[in-house]
Amino acid sequence: MNAVNAQQSTKFEGGCYCGALRYAADGEPLLRAQCHCRECQYLSGGAPHLFVLMPPGSFRYTKGTPKTFSRTDLEQPVIREFCAECGTHITTRRPDLGAIVLKIGTLDDPTLYGGPQMAIYTVDIQPFHHIPEGLPAFERMPPR
Repeated sequence: MNAVNAQQSTKFEGGCYCGALRYAADGEPLLRAQCHCRECQYLSGGAPHLFVLMPPGSFRYTKGTPKTFSRTDLEQPVIREFCAECGTHITTRRPDLGAIVLKIGTLDDPTLYGGPQMAIYTVDIQPFHHIPEGLPAFERMPPR
């Protein structure tokens, strides 16, 4: 079974660093990617963010309530959800996407990610970022 098929039948579970937030996500991932945008670099401390895009109805918090931070001044406004205790960034919600951006580092088993299908926002890539050879890369978002 390849990584995509393994993901389709897997329940994603995870949480924050301190354990105050826990979540579960069921359903087929819409996309696996790495994002090189400046927003993600700020949130990660400089690295690109690895994420899985999940249908909104597939994700729920099973413990705790996240704190939110909104940026409405961006080209694509976002709502970031994170732990109020330890600061771990769990999700990004973009109203225009109709999906939840779930951060891979918060999964109990990050190997379920299986690797990115593409790299996005490479217009902001740093010299120390790595895009795997042969991975499709887009300066911004891919065409829909």
